[in-house]
Amino acid sequence: MNEPTLLASGRDADVFALDRRRVLRRYRDGGDTAPEAAVMAYLSSVGYPVPTVHSASGPEMVLERLDGETLLGALLAGRIDVDPAADLLVDLHDRLHALPARLSTDPADRILHLDLHPLNVMLTSRGPVLIDWRNAIEGQADFDVAMTALIFAEVAVGEDVQLADPGRLMLAAFQQRVQPPRASQLRRALDLRRVNPTLTATEKAALGRAAALVQIRPD
Repeated sequence: MNEPTLLASGRDADVFALDRRRVLRRYRDGGDTAPEAAVMAYLSSVGYPVPTVHSASGPEMVLERLDGETLLGALLAGRIDVDPAADLLVDLHDRLHALPARLSTDPADRILHLDLHPLNVMLTSRGPVLIDWRNAIEGQADFDVAMTALIFAEVAVGEDVQLADPGRLMLAAFQQRVQPPRASQLRRALDLRRVNPTLTATEKAALGRAAALVQIRPD
């Protein structure tokens, strides 16, 4: 049997083409994809746009092969402007946070993606699809908002000149459209980013400057 073709390589996972309809996502550090697959199956059952999960075993998932491009690719190529891109991200947040939690009995809890940014949104023929649910948890919705804003701020203060300006513009547009998260939720987001193994030491050192750009409200 031929080896699957590598389609994409991220900071923690590789994606291989199996055929025209399926891809294999494999996490390089191992782990169990079952919890991620369960979240995606639940979201799919209630109509939220996620890839179909065909199977999940250990660090591997077989997923629907999506057409189209990432929202980030479309932004950088000028195929979508900042304002509609921000509208799309806010809509994905709003739709996700309107759904009841899968496991929690707290009526205020929602499913949180915690990595909702343009590289994880695919613009497909069936509409925007949110990918990469490895970080998903349940909790208060503004934690998710704080994380997205912080990630944009990290890009805005980062060393990648090509991404810094779009990061600043997306942060401003996103924050114009959402209620600011509570200060405690930004602190939680910072704590998670500080221990994120995919961030470099330089990126972690810039987290304080990034956090200063995020609008917050009192707890």
